[in-house]
Amino acid sequence: MEKYHVYMSSFEQERMIRVYLPVNYHESNKRYPVLYMHDGQNVFEDEGAIKGVSLELKDYLDENKVEMIVVGIDLNPEGEERINEYYPWVNGAIAERIIGHPVSAGGKGEQYLDFIVNELKPLIDDKYRTIKSQTSMAGISLGGLISTYAACRYPQIFKRIAAISPGYYRNQEELEVFVRDSDLSGVERFYMDFGTHEVSGNKELNSEFSDMIQSIYEIVSSKIADTRYETIQNGEHNYTSFKKRIGEVISYLYSDL
Repeated sequence: MEKYHVYMSSFEQERMIRVYLPVNYHESNKRYPVLYMHDGQNVFEDEGAIKGVSLELKDYLDENKVEMIVVGIDLNPEGEERINEYYPWVNGAIAERIIGHPVSAGGKGEQYLDFIVNELKPLIDDKYRTIKSQTSMAGISLGGLISTYAACRYPQIFKRIAAISPGYYRNQEELEVFVRDSDLSGVERFYMDFGTHEVSGNKELNSEFSDMIQSIYEIVSSKIADTRYETIQNGEHNYTSFKKRIGEVISYLYSDL
């Protein structure tokens, strides 16, 4: 693991970047595919993770000797900045109905992606032995939405996508139109899932969220041949649940590599 701050011109601030290198990285001259992930504090290790539970992805990659580079971008913990950065549009009418009051958050997603595409990726490709053409993205909840948007906005860059329990509802209206109008022919694989117990104690809302996610999936699967949707039985919206399936997500995305 390597950790360092990178300046984000879009937001005029520095952000912690965490980079996982394969166990044999320094003993070989191989080049590796790269996976970008959001909420970087919660990706690799429990130490420093928000609420103390991470995906424990470092252990999984080490134990299985997975030959890939993973770049975790820390979330911005200030106020609603995580929402602002991970949503391309300001929250819509569906979000207001579900939340119960007008919401003005969101709308900085394109600026956030601009940092990844034009500043972070060139730095990573220059600093490490990457396969530039094998770049992918994965995210959880809000991170699932910005990953889906990235596939539509930059399909020539992000070839494999995972949207784990994606929080589409905040931009549902705009996202459906955007995905439908996008050329996703360059995207090779797309994973999406949602749990049966994500919204604790509210089966009706859980079902509504599931329906909204599957409506996006239906559009995606009509454009990309290799897609996968999983209904996670008893799956909850927390990292204890997410980390149980991250191995299968990685395996699906990279089984041919």
